Amino acid sequence: MVCTEKAFAKLNLSLDIVGRRDDGYHDMRMVMQSIDLADTVTVSQKEETGLYLTADAPYLPRGNGNIAVKAAVRFFEDTKLPFPGLSIDLQKRIPTCAGMAGGSSDGAAVLRVLRRLYLPEMSQERLEAIGARVGSDVPYCVRGGTVLAEGRGERLTDLPQFPFCWFVVCKPPCSVSTPELFRLVQVKHLRFHPKTDELLAALSAGDLEGAARRLYNVFEDVLPRKYSEVFEIKSRLLELGAMAASMTGSGPTVFGIFGDKPAAENAVEAMSAAFPATFLCVPVPAAV
Repeated sequence: MVCTEKAFAKLNLSLDIVGRRDDGYHDMRMVMQSIDLADTVTVSQKEETGLYLTADAPYLPRGNGNIAVKAAVRFFEDTKLPFPGLSIDLQKRIPTCAGMAGGSSDGAAVLRVLRRLYLPEMSQERLEAIGARVGSDVPYCVRGGTVLAEGRGERLTDLPQFPFCWFVVCKPPCSVSTPELFRLVQVKHLRFHPKTDELLAALSAGDLEGAARRLYNVFEDVLPRKYSEVFEIKSRLLELGAMAASMTGSGPTVFGIFGDKPAAENAVEAMSAAFPATFLCVPVPAAV
């Protein structure tokens, strides 16, 4: 028995930090969007016992440090179903440490496959709750599409589908430490916050330009100067005709929104010379 699932990358159209929680985490308010840049996750049932992971990226952890493995373990622990012999294969296309939830999306794809194979009657809410115990971005990645995520990311509200456009997505070679950025955030001292309610109104109206004007990620406020490439990429994308540009997640990936495909293709060609991890993408709807 073999099942294959796409694991779509996500972009943060907005990312706001609204407070510090008693459990040490932060309360977030984010508008998230799936794009067609995707890993391919294949789950196979094996006769021999155990859980095996293979990947075309040799640097990925193979044990419980891999979110796909954690997701499979958590699924069977939560459902109390007997653990079969399983093989998970990851074909990576989403850059790692990029702020695009590549690992979380792989874990979410595993959860969707396991539900399909072993417990198709499981509700969406329960599957997302299992995902929340795997990682903060996993519930959103289980669902996908255009979503408002709140709390740690586990409280999800479906939004009108993002208007069709082209995203030029560019990851510089550096990696940003998410814990480092959270340590730098002092909510009371953040200079700007995204206008999330105005972004939601623009989405309700199907207004691409209005939505683009309201992109913002508060992590850009505290990003150390050593990550100057993030702001260089933003400026270059705007020069190349993007309606707006923003960092996604904790970075360092930056995306620009284009309403015109030739302009987007020209931007990809221009950016790829300096940044090979540049992609032309489109929004995709919910995965389930």
